[in-house]
Amino acid sequence: MSRDDDLPEHPGRRLMLKGALAAGALAMAPSIAQAAPGRSAAAPYVNPLVRNRADPHIHRHADGHYYFTATVPEYDRIILRRSRTLTGLSTAAESVIWTRHATGPMGAHIWAPEIHRIGGKWYVYFASAPAESVWDIRIWVLENADPDPFRGSWTERGQIRTAWETFSLDATTFTHRGARYLAWAQHEPGLDNNTGIFLSRMANPWTLTGPQVRLSTPELDWECVGYKVNEGPSVIARNGRVFMSYSASATDWHYCLGLLTADAGSDLMNPASWSKSPTPVFTSNDTTKQYGPGHNCFTVAEDGRSDVLVYHARQYKEITGDPLNDPNRHTRVQKLRWKPDGTPDFGIPVADTATDTAVHTTEGTAPAPAAAAGTTPAAAAAAAAAAGTATDRAATASALIDTVKESA
Repeated sequence: MSRDDDLPEHPGRRLMLKGALAAGALAMAPSIAQAAPGRSAAAPYVNPLVRNRADPHIHRHADGHYYFTATVPEYDRIILRRSRTLTGLSTAAESVIWTRHATGPMGAHIWAPEIHRIGGKWYVYFASAPAESVWDIRIWVLENADPDPFRGSWTERGQIRTAWETFSLDATTFTHRGARYLAWAQHEPGLDNNTGIFLSRMANPWTLTGPQVRLSTPELDWECVGYKVNEGPSVIARNGRVFMSYSASATDWHYCLGLLTADAGSDLMNPASWSKSPTPVFTSNDTTKQYGPGHNCFTVAEDGRSDVLVYHARQYKEITGDPLNDPNRHTRVQKLRWKPDGTPDFGIPVADTATDTAVHTTEGTAPAPAAAAGTTPAAAAAAAAAAGTATDRAATASALIDTVKESA
């Protein structure tokens, strides 16, 4: 949940585990984005926000910038962008801050980076495997002491050691009630699944301390399509509760989000404190033509108050070959709403060129590119809805309301 170093800020690839599985946050990631002064007027989000960037992570820092990183299709490097506005990330310059090793550890499958500011330093958490054994994926950490993450040097702090040397990835960090936690996905020996969600306290940004507990394992039908997967945790704390979203099933159109919930005053290290949503909270939608939405994180709009959902999705359902070889998972953003009972309302993935209400600074931002010549965002979104069934149209009604308002 990106809210600077405190709850909200934070990948879905995988689990092709091609048999490899047979062997077996500090600034809160959800970093809580800091409020920035001087916000006003509404501006539209344009989707996709960043093309061909999966497992997106956006951190809103106290300096007023959004920092963006994500998985690149080549799985070979870690990139970083910066902008004072969310929309600005679309065209912001992209820098490579780290590149995979040619041999040995950290040589393959560079996945799901997250950037966090902890204790006055920058940290990037990411997954990678040895060049010679590409499915032996583990969690690694980079550190940069420079105030500007585009400067200075990135030091490899090494692997985060968990209870088992098994397939592990998608680490995110957050703080809650004065304690720092790491949440991640890992294969637990002896279980017939790919990965579950785990939680541990941290002694420092690269070391776990105390017990490591499993919060969730794929057990419901919608978590086990193609692969039995729980991965990509991200945290947001609101309304007296801590919410942890996660991604489930294979990385095709079945990929979706689930939700774990705990009372903010409970012991987060007690699995009994957490309840799981019986159904997915964010899924593919034929009407808006967005498929496999997942590996999300949370951030806030420029007003420092309005919550924003960040995720990736594809624009088509059918994939030729291994989904991991399909490069078209695009980063997307939309407003995260809240239900009367205080729980998050993820809605549906909005259509391409549809707008959603955003808040920007009085300085303004560059106008968003038009979806198509002579076509307004509202018209494009309405056309997408009209193409669906009556049920689909009802499901997309709330998503189109903002579009119509923006175009009025």
